Amino acid sequence: MAQTRAWQRMLSGRRLDLLDPTPMDIEIEDIAHGLAFVARWNGQTRGDYAYSVAEHSILVEEIFRRLYPKEPVKWQLAALLHDAPEYVIGDMISPVKAAIGPDYGALDERLTAAIHIRFGLPAKIPATIKKKIKKADKISAWLEATQIGGFSEAESNKFFGRMDPDLVRDLRIHLRPPVETRKAFTQRHAELMAAL
Repeated sequence: MAQTRAWQRMLSGRRLDLLDPTPMDIEIEDIAHGLAFVARWNGQTRGDYAYSVAEHSILVEEIFRRLYPKEPVKWQLAALLHDAPEYVIGDMISPVKAAIGPDYGALDERLTAAIHIRFGLPAKIPATIKKKIKKADKISAWLEATQIGGFSEAESNKFFGRMDPDLVRDLRIHLRPPVETRKAFTQRHAELMAAL
């Protein structure tokens, strides 16, 4: 029986083994490109462009910085990269993740560890930081749901928690072509790496 292929060729030329990813097969350009073309909300958002995981990641990092301005730059980088494995596994909604079971979580953890090591972060980030990033992620989801996802504020409050109006007042969802989002993601990554 022929062995099933478990690797993907990246545009950089790298060959990423999904079962055993190594940091040397990770390139930020591949991550930025992939995430810029992966739609959040299964593409069910208003606007002329899909709201990408790259755009979401930029917003989560900004919210994280606003919430926790004293956290070191490395944790801002972790916030930017919090969904980075989705550049190869896509953005699955929670019910699909639950249906797949623990195998999805293991795959995500392997990819996350390789990505973190590649960019100088610990393979596993501390639980306290992970919780802070999750809070920023939920705020981003609330903004996305209310601004482009068709949710009322009451629905968003129910699913994602009530928002501090001062925190979210000037935050707007950006819908732009993938090439622009890819550039913005890559630029923010470069700024954070330079500040480490």
